[in-house]
Amino acid sequence: MKQLLAGFTLISLSMVGAPALIRPTAPASSRTPETTRIPVVVELFTSEGCSSCPPADALLARLAEGQLDANMQLIALEEHVDYWNDLGWIDPFSSREWTSRQYVYAGALGNGNAYTPQMVVDGTVEFVGSHSQKARETILKAAVKTKIPVMLVQGSTNGTGKGNFSAKVGKLEGTTKGDTAEVWLAITETGLHSAVTRGENAGEDLHHAAIVRSMRKIGEAKADGEISFAGDASVSLQKEWKRENLRAVLFVQEKKSRRILGAAEIHIAL
Repeated sequence: MKQLLAGFTLISLSMVGAPALIRPTAPASSRTPETTRIPVVVELFTSEGCSSCPPADALLARLAEGQLDANMQLIALEEHVDYWNDLGWIDPFSSREWTSRQYVYAGALGNGNAYTPQMVVDGTVEFVGSHSQKARETILKAAVKTKIPVMLVQGSTNGTGKGNFSAKVGKLEGTTKGDTAEVWLAITETGLHSAVTRGENAGEDLHHAAIVRSMRKIGEAKADGEISFAGDASVSLQKEWKRENLRAVLFVQEKKSRRILGAAEIHIAL
C-alpha cells in the first residue's frame, strides 16, 4: 500500500429516453422500484501498479453487481491514480486528475495523505479499499440517509460521437452553511482489464469495476427554489470506449466538506 478534471459544452437539446430519478426517501419495509432507490456513491482510488489493489478492485465489482439492500443503488466510481506509474508499470487508466481529486479528499477527510487502495463512501468516510466488512457496514449506513432528488436524461447523439445529457437537481436541503453544492457528470466503463507485464502485479490479468473515463463539473446547485439546478451538457465519447459498457453518473457534492448530497446513474444508449 503506497502512502502518500477537455471541458464540457453547454448545449440545448430535447429530452428523450427514460430519466433516472432518485428521490430523497424510500420505504424501508418493502422492495421499491429502481426509480426510488437511495443512491450511495462509492469511489475507489486504485492503481494497476499496486499489489494491494486487485482485491479492492474485485470487492468494488462485487458490491456494484450485488444487492446489499433492495432500497439502495450503489454507484461505483473506480479512479486510477498516477503516482504508481514510475515503478515499472504505467496504468493505462490512470490520470493526474484522479490523483488530484484524491488529494482533495486527503485534506477534507483529515487522513493527511493519499494511498491505495482507498475507498470513499458518499464523500464522507474513507478506509482501506479491500476491507470488505468495513465497506458493507459503511455503505449500508449511508443508504439510510436522505438524499436530494437528482435526474439525468440522455439526449440524441445524432451520430456525433458525443453523449448529450440533460440534468436536473431538486431542492437543496440539509446543506452545510457556507459551502457550495457542485454538480458533476462522470462517464464510467465496465468490463475493462489489463494483462500486466511489469511492476508489482507482473503476470496478472487485472479486471476492474466501473472505471472513470471522464469527470467534469457542469455547474452549481443554488439554494433557492424547488429546482436548484437544470442544465444540458455534452461530452465526447471516445471510439475505444465500448458503448454497451458505458454509464453516465450525475452527482451533487459539497466543495468543502466533500459530502455527496444526491446522485443518479443511467446506462448510455447505443
